[in-house]
Amino acid sequence: MKRDTHLVMLLLLVIGCSLASLTIWKVLGSRERALDEVNVHGLNLTQALATYSEGIVRQSSLLLLGLVERLETEGSGPAQIERLNALVNRQQPLMPQLSGITVYDNRGHWLMSSNRPIPAGVNSSDRDYFIHHRDDPSREPFIGPPIRSRSNQEWVITVSRRFNDTRGEFAGVVAVTLGVENFLRLFGKLDVGQEGAIGLSYTDGTLLVRYPFREQDMGRNFSKSPIYAKYLVDQSVGTASFTSSLDGVERLYAFRKSEKLPLITTVALGKREALAAWRLEALLSIVVVASLLGLTGVIGWFLIRDIRRRTQVEGELRLTQQQLLGSNRQLELLAMKDALTGLANRRCFDETLAMEARRAQRDGASLALLMIDIDYFKLFNDSQGHVAGDACLQRVGKVLGACVRRPSDLVARYGGEEMAIIMPDTDGEGAAVVAQLILERLTQEHIAHPASPFGQVTVSIGVTAAAGPQLAVVPALIETADQALYQAKTTGRNRMARIAPGDSSRSPLPV
Repeated sequence: MKRDTHLVMLLLLVIGCSLASLTIWKVLGSRERALDEVNVHGLNLTQALATYSEGIVRQSSLLLLGLVERLETEGSGPAQIERLNALVNRQQPLMPQLSGITVYDNRGHWLMSSNRPIPAGVNSSDRDYFIHHRDDPSREPFIGPPIRSRSNQEWVITVSRRFNDTRGEFAGVVAVTLGVENFLRLFGKLDVGQEGAIGLSYTDGTLLVRYPFREQDMGRNFSKSPIYAKYLVDQSVGTASFTSSLDGVERLYAFRKSEKLPLITTVALGKREALAAWRLEALLSIVVVASLLGLTGVIGWFLIRDIRRRTQVEGELRLTQQQLLGSNRQLELLAMKDALTGLANRRCFDETLAMEARRAQRDGASLALLMIDIDYFKLFNDSQGHVAGDACLQRVGKVLGACVRRPSDLVARYGGEEMAIIMPDTDGEGAAVVAQLILERLTQEHIAHPASPFGQVTVSIGVTAAAGPQLAVVPALIETADQALYQAKTTGRNRMARIAPGDSSRSPLPV
């Protein structure tokens, strides 16, 4: 019957594990597919945004190239600047992303601004793009970090070129400003969810544009962030999952480096939002599988219940048998213990002494026996009462137990106020040492006994030890120990006496 129950449970376990494993495999597989789809979608968006950004920068660079050629050919006098301004005003509508075009001389003073009057006394020699072109003779365009325009206070990105004078020396800078708001307007049309983000940054980690816009992020450098250090340094395109260092949201990142410009386009989708559909699908799968498992479990429960009904009587009988065995073991233990002191009782003492005597005789080992009697115990009971007498026996028993350290030694209550200690593998000298220790410990315990000449509870101890053939008659060993005890009591008590079997000439040893 029990085997049938185990087989049914095993079958249910196999079915449950199979369904659970298949569900976990399906759920994890669909999660990976969902993440792959998100990564592909992100990479497609980065491609589109990178193409858009590169197109704007290239158009700006070509426009700057034409303006630089005019400035270097015609000069930068008032008349030439006026014609240049008219040309820019005609071309600027073709690039709605442009916020403005500005020309600076070699000291950073404004020579022309395409869409606003030149502010009085304004100077841009402290701008990064001006410093770059002033110190670097390269004629390549420079994409500067985001700055706040000094004319209208809006955030802009600059694309600039250097122009030289007729001697080839630095004559000034032409800069196109691209409004960050124009980028944000386009980025905002893309659905990246509530936790998504789109970023355009420089290859050194400087953030140029981020959607959603946060002013504190403008110009921030994230070259120390994990995604930059682990991926963007060595890879030109890829995906990763990281927690943003800007706002602490875990996102799935897709990034793409421009092949010709020092720009990185990043699209990040919130991982929690990206996996929302997967979570719903996984929840439905779990509910269905849990229902199947529950139905299987109910059927199995009914089957197991029927099997258990047939084995219930057998189980009850087994339980009753175990309880009886336990009760018997408990009774055996109680039969070997003295109820008052917790020491071994007389029955246990007799059985243990006989067993140890046979073992010592067989092995040729020595066996020691100590017989201990509390001095003037009747007077203690008469003066203090039987309750105090019981407490006295308990305290003396604890002292004896503390003086015996080996597991093989046995402390027993022999009868009344008389106790005994069996010490296997111990000769007379060793037993005498233990007896002396008992006398000293009992003196330290100082159990008051006003009716005793010693003023406290004391004991007399008879010590004997035997080996080999001397152990053939166990009662003789007890009798010898009793004789030694008698000598200790007749010579003054509170002492021990040691006699070997067949030798009654030894004198007692006082404390």
